[in-house]
Amino acid sequence: MAERGGIFAGDDPFRIARNWLAEAEKSEPNDPNAIALSTVDADGLPNVRMVLLKDIEDDAFVFYTNYGSVKARELDGAGKAAFVMHWKSLRRQIRVRGVIEREEGPQADAYYASRSLKSRLGAWASQQSLPLASRAALMAEVAKVTATHGPNPARPPFWGGYRIHPTEIEFWADGAFRLHDRFRWTRSQKNDPWSVVRLNP
Repeated sequence: MAERGGIFAGDDPFRIARNWLAEAEKSEPNDPNAIALSTVDADGLPNVRMVLLKDIEDDAFVFYTNYGSVKARELDGAGKAAFVMHWKSLRRQIRVRGVIEREEGPQADAYYASRSLKSRLGAWASQQSLPLASRAALMAEVAKVTATHGPNPARPPFWGGYRIHPTEIEFWADGAFRLHDRFRWTRSQKNDPWSVVRLNP
């Protein structure tokens, strides 16, 4: 393993990621858990959008979405994804690439239940990524699902989580004169040991 110290120290990349996120939560003005999630379509054309990372587990990164969305269809089709998490306040970023799996069990139920009522109803109302006639049509659908599902709606069957199991994680910190510090962690597949190398800026 490459020699590392300071903010890069440790043998567990997920712990390092959690530590960096905790620091960002103290300094980043908006959504320190925002990630730019990249997928590819059936033709291999890339697609990227911002989503909120909701958990860093012992071996995965977790976020939630509508399973009918473009991102979900592309995730299911390719079985792989990448994201970057960048914090201007810390001048750091984390890049992740890996394989994905759905989270449709009790963990997804618990996260859904923790959201505000309006967000839970919005998940039922929105046919994410599909054309929408007007804002008024969306609000009418929200009113309809509110009447149908009441004040404690269950998680929609078309809404849940994705877990990214990384095969590559890169930690980057800004350096003077663009001489940045970069460490790339790689493994062939989940549960394999990590290899770490320092990269040129």
